[in-house]
Amino acid sequence: MTSPDSPTPWNAPFDGDLTDDLALALRLADEADRVSMQRFDAPDLDIETKADATYVTEADLATERAIRALLEAERPGDGVFGEEFGSSGDAVRQWIIDPIDGTSNYLKGIPMWATLIALVVDGVPRVGVVSQPALARRWWGATGLGAWTTTPAGEERRISVSDVSSLDGASVSFQSIAQWDEAGRSDALLRLSRAVWRDRGYGDAWPYMLLAEGRLEFVAEFDVKEYDIAAHVPIILEAGGRFTDIEGVESVASRSSLATNGVLHDDFLALLQGASS
Repeated sequence: MTSPDSPTPWNAPFDGDLTDDLALALRLADEADRVSMQRFDAPDLDIETKADATYVTEADLATERAIRALLEAERPGDGVFGEEFGSSGDAVRQWIIDPIDGTSNYLKGIPMWATLIALVVDGVPRVGVVSQPALARRWWGATGLGAWTTTPAGEERRISVSDVSSLDGASVSFQSIAQWDEAGRSDALLRLSRAVWRDRGYGDAWPYMLLAEGRLEFVAEFDVKEYDIAAHVPIILEAGGRFTDIEGVESVASRSSLATNGVLHDDFLALLQGASS
């Protein structure tokens, strides 16, 4: 099922060449890594609380500014939507960025955070980069160009989802028990945990990339914004998986996400919907 805002299925071929856009996204990630790592684990890091009670650091702001500056120089006609400075420009080709996904980890000196960069064309996420510089890891993908990662040793390799085909053999990740409870889905989470082989709450961007690498079969969240998940979509799709919201709709704007290895997607949807009914 596709989103009303994006009638084109996410797995539809792209009529064009995304090679240059992907190359730019990787350069954006290079610049983001340079800026964000300068202040990581700094004892005098400036931290503020936003109106929604979440944290923002000087590094979040500086990293998004750096990404926007490069986009203004390289793609002045494209739109930009970022977590810290909102949206601007044309939404037909829109770069969606989260300068530091996992700010709570960043400000604690925990290396589980990432910069998320996506290019959405006509409502479809087409390019995605997830960069985790504190762990020397990066993942990227674009429609028709595959899904890739760099290992800590600096080697590039193509990645793909697992071929696990039964729920009782699946390993799953969720953001937190509290998040599912606040969404009124604690019954679904309990039923999920009873149906699968293994469940863990890895959190933030990393479990999506573990799924793309074939190490997990399911990742789901609630209360997510476009910039939290748009970068994951092209990577997971190019790795052979599926990505929808919790109701099975292809949308990054419906405030929930469900990523799977593809073969189990409908089974997970049925399980979650049955648990919440």
